[in-house]
Amino acid sequence: MIKLDRRKFITMAGGVSLAMALPSFAFAEGGTLADIRKRGKLTVGTEAAYEPFEFVENGKVVGYGHDILEYMASKLGVTLNQVNLPFQGLLPGLMTHKFDFVATSVGINPERAKRFAFSEPVGVVDTVLVVRSSDNAIAKAEDAAGHVVGTQMGSSSQPIAQAFDTQLKSKGAGYADIKLFQAYPDVMVALTNKTLDIGIMPSNIVAVLMKKEPGQFRVIGKIGEPKVLAWVANPQDLEIRTFINTSLTELTKSGQLAQMQKKWFGYTMNLPTSGYLPEGAV
Repeated sequence: MIKLDRRKFITMAGGVSLAMALPSFAFAEGGTLADIRKRGKLTVGTEAAYEPFEFVENGKVVGYGHDILEYMASKLGVTLNQVNLPFQGLLPGLMTHKFDFVATSVGINPERAKRFAFSEPVGVVDTVLVVRSSDNAIAKAEDAAGHVVGTQMGSSSQPIAQAFDTQLKSKGAGYADIKLFQAYPDVMVALTNKTLDIGIMPSNIVAVLMKKEPGQFRVIGKIGEPKVLAWVANPQDLEIRTFINTSLTELTKSGQLAQMQKKWFGYTMNLPTSGYLPEGAV
């Protein structure tokens, strides 16, 4: 089960203990592109547990982010060293130059943005409404009124689903019922057996589940605010952040980024290039 809200800051004491527990590998020895080229290796920290952004398959880190990193390593003329660690060790490791940057799906928030140098967004996660492909009576998000919906209990989707119910009620009628499940795959099972009319879930999880059962479901709309995800550089290494942003721009202009998104998610994303950093950000 994937939880979108798992990425929280650790305490100072916890950060120290986790940093000490990290596996031993060479420090990055500096924070410039020249340093990376001299080493012949681009070292990035990743928590490969957020399919399809980054995950492990057959013992290797793969996914949307990995494809972007391969492009960046090729640009620099170096090999890619993608270190897979628990999220709690990534930001402390970044600050001690164990990696050149963190390439995992980090949510941008004001507290983090004051301490770490966020790149331009690499992805956006929406909360979407899913129905059976055969159900043509439900065509848009507003059609959820009068229907049975379901989501994962305690997830980031639950309050968004409840808020949309309140919004629908203010216009006349809300859901017929809202059912809560232990895991997102359970929501899809309930859709299949018609216990639910609509499932409400994060778009990246829907992409994975729909890929496993092609043609069975379709997305009819999205609700709530999107969650913007980016990579993170050490605030002392702003040249590296610029390199990440420039590479993303190149991939966008060439159409390669859209192709990568289509490959891993089944759809393309409209990524913001401005206004994504909160006030006071590095």
